[in-house]
Amino acid sequence: MRGAVRLSLLLLLPTACAIGPHYERPDLEVPERYRAAVTPEAASSFADLPWWEVFEDPALQELLAASLADNWDLQIALQRSEQARQQVTATRSALLPQVGYGGSAQRSRYPITAIPSSQDRFTRYFAGLNAAWEIDLWGRIRRANQAARADMLASEADQRGVILSLVSQVATLYYQLLELDAELRIAQEASAAFADTLELFTRRFEVGVSSKLAVARAAAARADAEAWIPAIQLEVEAVENQLRTLQGRLPGPVVRGQPLQAQRLPVVPPGLPSELLERRPDIQRAEQGVVAANARVGVAIGNFLPRIGLSALWGGSSKELSDLTKGSANVWNLAGEITGPLFQGGLLYSQYKAQQAIWEEARARYEQTALIAFTEVSDALTARRYLAEQRGVQQDQTDHLRLAVDLSLKRYEMGLADYFEVLEAQQDLYPALMELAQTRFQELRSVIVLYGALGGGWELGVDWERTSNPEAAPAEGQNPVAVP
Repeated sequence: MRGAVRLSLLLLLPTACAIGPHYERPDLEVPERYRAAVTPEAASSFADLPWWEVFEDPALQELLAASLADNWDLQIALQRSEQARQQVTATRSALLPQVGYGGSAQRSRYPITAIPSSQDRFTRYFAGLNAAWEIDLWGRIRRANQAARADMLASEADQRGVILSLVSQVATLYYQLLELDAELRIAQEASAAFADTLELFTRRFEVGVSSKLAVARAAAARADAEAWIPAIQLEVEAVENQLRTLQGRLPGPVVRGQPLQAQRLPVVPPGLPSELLERRPDIQRAEQGVVAANARVGVAIGNFLPRIGLSALWGGSSKELSDLTKGSANVWNLAGEITGPLFQGGLLYSQYKAQQAIWEEARARYEQTALIAFTEVSDALTARRYLAEQRGVQQDQTDHLRLAVDLSLKRYEMGLADYFEVLEAQQDLYPALMELAQTRFQELRSVIVLYGALGGGWELGVDWERTSNPEAAPAEGQNPVAVP
């Protein structure tokens, strides 16, 4: 009952502007700084950098440019944005008079006497123009147009989200490919090292210095290392095919640039948390969902109010087709119309309450999206910090394990150590090298994740061709950031 009373009062408000609630951004709890941020917060952000400055490897830049030019997901997003843009024009057209035309030719017979005659038959031709215009007195159409425009902006945010996701996917797969290349080299090095150890043990066995057990253990270690190679090659080709698919191309090899250990990504502050609301495409998309839902509440309220319009007709009507253009055949009509609901069985009120619920849902989704975004940035900062520490420790570990392998071989040749000490040192080294390569990849990936979590630096106002031509200089006064 209270809801109906409030709605009735709302309908009686002055109608100088569009009916319904005006949009206000929902209040969000924004942290003063990100958790795990190790540097003081600054206005500049890592996400302000365009991808061709973040990823400096020329081979990766070529992969990104090709993907942005030919990726099918991006093409689909572009067409969805175009659909939403055209829908704005279609919705806005309701604000203008609608003009049409019509014509008819009619032959009829009405029996006047019992005996049929030519006077019983009638011919009538008609041609004319008609116009109708709904006066948007309450702003119902304007609210619908606001909703359509919000849908368009949401689709554009989706498009930027696809770009950011695509850049992150390509960079991640490329670094994974470099990590697999490093693992393949380690596996080949391990196979060669175990082969040398097997040869050493075999020579000593042949002269009676060593045992057959040492030879068998060395042969098994070499076979184990050789088994790594085809398994890694299988993963390499799978990742290459994924990269080629993202480029919109058939499966095939992928050109590499610098090796994994030579890759460097910029380390800059994450920026202010408040800027995340303006940068992240998913937050922008969620907010436009709130804007659209808010406008449609106004449309639902407008459905309670009468619709006022004008209609006009001008044309000609005559018995002879040749007389249609003569002045005596002219017909015209001008009318004002008003229509409104009286009883709909609760339909309009239910639609209004449903639209309010949709607005509440959109607002909750917006707040949830923002909260997840702050969490993702903090997680990425944490990962970058601790993975760097982990890689440093693992680097020290592998350096010591290499020294242990060299010393064990020398001790074995001098008769101061047995074969088990040599094999144990080698079997500890190569898995540690694998783990070091994997940690280096995870460290690079954490920076990519951070770049995506911060919004990736895609801003409006930059030529789309810039994304597929990293060497092109931005126009004077233009921020060199790629966008759709």
